[in-house]
Amino acid sequence: MARFMAWNEQTGEGRFGTYAELYQWSIDRPERFWPALWRFCDVHAQQPWQTVLEYPQRMPGARWFTGSRLNYAANLLRRRDGHTAIVFRGEAGQRQTLSYRQLRQQSAQLAAALREEGIQPGDRIAAVMPNIPDTVIAMLASSAVGAVWSSCSPDFGLESMLDRLGQIRPKVLFACDGYRYNARGFDTTGLIASLREAVPSIERVVIIPFLNPVPDIGAIRSACLWDDYLAPHSGAALECTALPFDHPLFILFSSGTTGLPKCIVHGAGGTLLQHLKELVLHTDLREQDRIFFFTTCGWMMWNWLISALATGATLVLYDGSPFHPGPEALLDMATQERVTIFGGGAKYFSALEKAGLQPQRTHDLTPLKTILSTGSPLAPETFDYIYRDIKADIQLSSISGGTDIISCFALGNPLLPVYRGELQCPGLGMRIEVFDEAGKSLPRGKGELVCSAPFPSMPVGFWNDTDGQRYRQAYFSRYPGVWAHGDYAELTAHGGLIIHGRSDAVLNPGGVRIGTAEIYRQVEALPEILECIAVAQEWHEDVRIILFVRLQPGRSLNATLVKAIKTAIRTHASPRHVPAKVLQVADIPRTRSGKIVELAVRDVIHGRKVTNIGALANPEALDHYRDLVALDED
Repeated sequence: MARFMAWNEQTGEGRFGTYAELYQWSIDRPERFWPALWRFCDVHAQQPWQTVLEYPQRMPGARWFTGSRLNYAANLLRRRDGHTAIVFRGEAGQRQTLSYRQLRQQSAQLAAALREEGIQPGDRIAAVMPNIPDTVIAMLASSAVGAVWSSCSPDFGLESMLDRLGQIRPKVLFACDGYRYNARGFDTTGLIASLREAVPSIERVVIIPFLNPVPDIGAIRSACLWDDYLAPHSGAALECTALPFDHPLFILFSSGTTGLPKCIVHGAGGTLLQHLKELVLHTDLREQDRIFFFTTCGWMMWNWLISALATGATLVLYDGSPFHPGPEALLDMATQERVTIFGGGAKYFSALEKAGLQPQRTHDLTPLKTILSTGSPLAPETFDYIYRDIKADIQLSSISGGTDIISCFALGNPLLPVYRGELQCPGLGMRIEVFDEAGKSLPRGKGELVCSAPFPSMPVGFWNDTDGQRYRQAYFSRYPGVWAHGDYAELTAHGGLIIHGRSDAVLNPGGVRIGTAEIYRQVEALPEILECIAVAQEWHEDVRIILFVRLQPGRSLNATLVKAIKTAIRTHASPRHVPAKVLQVADIPRTRSGKIVELAVRDVIHGRKVTNIGALANPEALDHYRDLVALDED
C-alpha cells in the first residue's frame, strides 16, 4: 500500500500522505485510480483499453475498460519457473506440490483437450470437485479457452447440484470419484452418473481419481479419466484467448436458502483487477508469501484465493475437515508449510477459542504475518483471543463482501491500526455508505450498507436474466441507482466498519432494529455456549426475540445459565436486546460455507416451508426447531 502511494506520486497521479487521502482520490477519480492500479499490478492485456469508464452515472450499466482484450488465466500463469505455485494438503495426510512451470504445462494440456472437445468462448464448464490442484488446473484451462467456470462442492446432494448446474447447462463436467471428511470416504460416482443423466447439455465428464487410484466409472455416460483426457496433448503450449474486459469468467451461486439459487455472472477483467487490489494492496501479498484460506470450491473465497497466483505467491490448499484429527489440524499444517497469510471463517476462530487452544504456546507461527476472517462478523472477544493466544504481532483483517461482488466492500490495510470488532477500512475504489430507511447517508449510526458508485467487479448480470430485471431487483430496488448489499452496518470514528448481521435477519421488536451479531457476541463470550442463533417470532401483533443456544458437551440449559445469558445481553448491549425466551438446541443450521441461517429457522418456528433445503450443510438441524411447545407460551 505504501509503495502504491509512493508510485502514484512518482508517476504524477498525486501525493497521498494518508490512506484516507488515497481512498478519497480513488472514489472521486475512479477513471484515474483503476488504470493506476492496473499499471501498478502489471495486468497483462493483448489489447489496451479505449475508455476507462463509460456511463459512470449508470448503476447498473457502467462499462469498464472498453476496447481492452485480456485473459484471466494468462495473468495467473505468467510465471513459468520452478517456484512452488501450489502446496496441497489433505486431511488423510496427502501432500502434493506443483511448480509454476508444472501448473502452466498441465493447464496448457487441458486447454488443448478442451479445444479439441469443441469448447468455445462462452461455453460453460462445471466442476464437482474437492479443493485439490486438479481443480485449479481445470479452472485455469477453462479460462484460457474463454469458457465460463462454475463449481459445486462434492458434498452437495443431487437436487442442490441440479438447482445450480441445471440452470447454466454446462458442456463439460469435471468431477472426483469421491471426497474425504472426518476420516470417512464418500463415493460420489453414483451421484455424478445421476447428474450426467439429469443435465442433457453435458457432453463430457472427466473424472479425477481421489478416493481410489482407478475408480469404476462405467456407469457414468461420456466419462473418461483425467490422465487419459490429458495424455494426447502432452507438450502443448499454453494458448490463451484474448477476450473483452467484461467477458464472463465465473458463475457463482447465491446460497439458495430463500429460493432457487441466483446464477451470478462475473467478468474476467473486473474479477482480476479487484482481486489484485485486495491481495496486493490490502493484504500485502508478495511472491515470497504462502497464502492459505480454508474454503471449499463452492465458496467465492476459493476464487479469490486462486487469483493470488497472479502475484507469483504460493497457494496452500487444504481439503477435508478443519478439525480432524483435532482442532489444531490447520494450525499444524500452517506451521509445517510456513504459511504467512492464514484465512478462515469467523466461526472457525471462535471454535479454536472454545476448544481452549493457545497456538502461541504450542506452534511456531513465526512466518505468519496476517490472519483473514470472513463469513460472519468477527466478535471483539475473538479479536482479543487471536492477539492473546495465537500471535500478538499480526495484522488481523476482518473482511466483508460476498458472492455478489466476488470480492470485498471493506477489509484490511497494513498501514492502519486494528480496532477490536472493526473492519479496518472500505476498499479502495468502493464508495461505501450507510443509509437510513429513507436513503439518507449516515455518517454515524446503524443502517443499510450500500455502494453508491459503480465498481469493476459488479456482476455482468444473472444467467438467464435477459432483461436484467432480476439483477436490478436483487440490488437496486430499495435505493434506485445505489447498490444495497443486504448488510446491517455502521461506520466507525476510526474510518472503519462494523457489520451487525444481515439486513433480512435484523430483529425489530417494538420497532427497534437490532442486528443479530450484537446478541451473538455477548452470548458466545460465555464459556458454556458453543454458538447461538436469534430469530424474531411473530407475537401479539409485534415480534419477540427467541434465542437458541448450543452448549458445550455435557452441559444443559438451566435457570442460572438463562439468567447469565440475559444479564450479559442486558449489561453489554441493551434491555431491548434481551430475548423473550432462551431455548437449548442440539444443532444450528448453516450453509455449506458455514454461515448460520436465521431465515430458515424463522420459517420453521412459524410453520412455513423452508425452500431449497439442499442449500444447507446440515438440513436435519431444522428438526430441532419444529413444534416447540415453549414458543406457544408467554
